[in-house]
Amino acid sequence: MILVVPQRSRTKAWAVLVVVLVIAVIGGVAYLGWRQSVPAVSASLQAPRFLGHNTTFTVILEAARGSLRRSEVRVVQGDKPVTVATVEGAGRARVELPVAIESAALGLKEGGATLEVWSSDDFWRPLGAKDTALVSEPVTIDLTPPRLEVLSSTRYVSPGGAVMIAFRAPDAARIDVSAGARVFPSFPYGPPERNARVALIALPHDFAPGTPLAVTARDEAGNVSTRTVPAELKPRPFPRDTIRISDAFLQAKVPELLPQRPPNQPLIEGFLTINRDQRHQAEQEKLKIGARTADRPLWQGAFVQPRNTKVFSNFAETRTYLYEGRPVDTQVHVGFDLASTKQSPVPAANAGQVAFAAPLTIYGNTVIVDHGLGLQTLYAHLSTIAVKEGDAVAKGQELGRSGTTGLAVGDHLHFEVLISGVSVTPLEWWDGRWIRDRVNKPLKDAGLPEIGPAEPAASSRPASPRR
Repeated sequence: MILVVPQRSRTKAWAVLVVVLVIAVIGGVAYLGWRQSVPAVSASLQAPRFLGHNTTFTVILEAARGSLRRSEVRVVQGDKPVTVATVEGAGRARVELPVAIESAALGLKEGGATLEVWSSDDFWRPLGAKDTALVSEPVTIDLTPPRLEVLSSTRYVSPGGAVMIAFRAPDAARIDVSAGARVFPSFPYGPPERNARVALIALPHDFAPGTPLAVTARDEAGNVSTRTVPAELKPRPFPRDTIRISDAFLQAKVPELLPQRPPNQPLIEGFLTINRDQRHQAEQEKLKIGARTADRPLWQGAFVQPRNTKVFSNFAETRTYLYEGRPVDTQVHVGFDLASTKQSPVPAANAGQVAFAAPLTIYGNTVIVDHGLGLQTLYAHLSTIAVKEGDAVAKGQELGRSGTTGLAVGDHLHFEVLISGVSVTPLEWWDGRWIRDRVNKPLKDAGLPEIGPAEPAASSRPASPRR
């Protein structure tokens, strides 16, 4: 028997087949188009504008699909590409590629160049992936160190003293003025056409002979110039003293300064926590406050010692603390203690702006006045504070009254001079002649304006501290 399929049914079958084929073709084309359009590799980096003798940065490469193949970074100068870093993907979708370029060793010359990043993935695309640079950035090869000239500086210095330096570094992107590991800020100073900068350097009381004083300038390419600061270090002795701790003192001060002390902890252990940890905390806070300073001098002339005060405890005095006849601690006192009448007025040693006015651990109620260029003065153990942070103050203006707050044995003023938070001896800053010879003379020698009115040659000195 022969089965006869009606013509109408055959036509319908062919139509269905055609539709299926069209859908298959369209789907296949769409699929191939999707694979072709899938993004390949992305590269992210902070491309440098300059390449110096040694330039380092990191390139992050990431494949949208699949894994990375070989990736490389090239520097192209003229028609010559130089590969400076490569990495194999090894089945990874993301790679961090460190780049270290030694320009001279690679034969690169000063002038223009192009930084390129190349990479591909193993994701199949029907038409292949176009071989193009993911990143192509213009750069400048710069192998010349920045200009740096020391104009003048304080010649004779001592531990616990200060150095004024004037210099020029017109090409620098970063400048470090240092005393050993300590770094101090510098500030533009004088007529703009001079391109001069100045910095105050503090020599701490334990400053060791041979510690370098230097200015280091770095340009955007990472090239470095360094100049030593010509200074002759003279020794300076510091006193020692013994402080006896009584039970009455511990009972008065430890609960006040260490309220979180465990009830069963001996008072002397609480005192040691205060004397060590809170003292260290205060030193760190002074460094932070010292970083907030005016970029110009706010002071004029010599700093003043409060009237009718006597130094009874010295700067950089090494103190041994005795309890029940035995030594329990040793600390260095980094200021002057000034004795006067009870709750006597405390004047600002010079003009400036209040940078801090609040309790400060062992210092109790404290005021710090900023005089600009990193120079500050500290007034501690106050019974009352008469100013607030941000106030402009004149030389001699009352800041508060002396007292016994903090770790004070009796009513007195603890006074410090700070440079970028590092304590130096107040004696120098109380002396108009010293300011003339060690601060203004270097400025004058550099052809820069002096700070404040010139002091008379025979300026009066403050009362000598106890030795």
